[in-house]
Amino acid sequence: MSSFETPHETGRGFGLSSREVQVIGGATGLMTITVALMYVFASTPLAVINDYLFAFPIVGVLVYGAAIMAGQLLAERGVTNGDMGIAFVGMVVLQLAFGIFGAGVISIAPPETQLTVLGITAVVTALLTALVSGYIYARSRTFEHWGRFANYAFLGGIGTILVGTFVLQVLLLVGFVLVFLGFILRLGYEIWQVRDRRNASVGLQTIGVYIAVAGVFVHVLQLVMRYVLSQD
Repeated sequence: MSSFETPHETGRGFGLSSREVQVIGGATGLMTITVALMYVFASTPLAVINDYLFAFPIVGVLVYGAAIMAGQLLAERGVTNGDMGIAFVGMVVLQLAFGIFGAGVISIAPPETQLTVLGITAVVTALLTALVSGYIYARSRTFEHWGRFANYAFLGGIGTILVGTFVLQVLLLVGFVLVFLGFILRLGYEIWQVRDRRNASVGLQTIGVYIAVAGVFVHVLQLVMRYVLSQD
């Protein structure tokens, strides 16, 4: 997850071009598939993978982080080189990573409430995405630095979770917040890319937006699950 774009003139406005509609539509379609996989996987043995990985939280973070990075690299390389087979493999890795993680989160809820939890999470994620998008499109400036800040937040979150795993468990919550913040910043960065990088590949931008939204989604999902369980 790196930022290497150079600043350039930006424009203000909320009108969406056909390219922007394609990116939003593609990312939405990918996210819909991911949510469906979460629901399906929740009733399969895949749902218990989280129990094993997060027995030591840093292990779960590193495994899923590696899967997301590998999936992104494969998908982007496939799109860049015109190799749809590689791109498909990368997307499968991403879908499985987010799908299995989300399934593990909702599997502890009663089956009859799982769709409700996913629905609430989708609404909250959509609202957060709309707020970030509105802010990006309302400002005539570059948001390249959000990409750097996202990387700092991810690294800080991983480091904090590492310490929290073995030393002070309260730091796990701090690590969660930092990683969540990282995905919010990454979402803003990707939206800025869609707004201003008009010559960029639609496929690459779609992948970037999808990963950012999926990252926000799984973090909101955990918060919604905590709330639902606290009501019992």
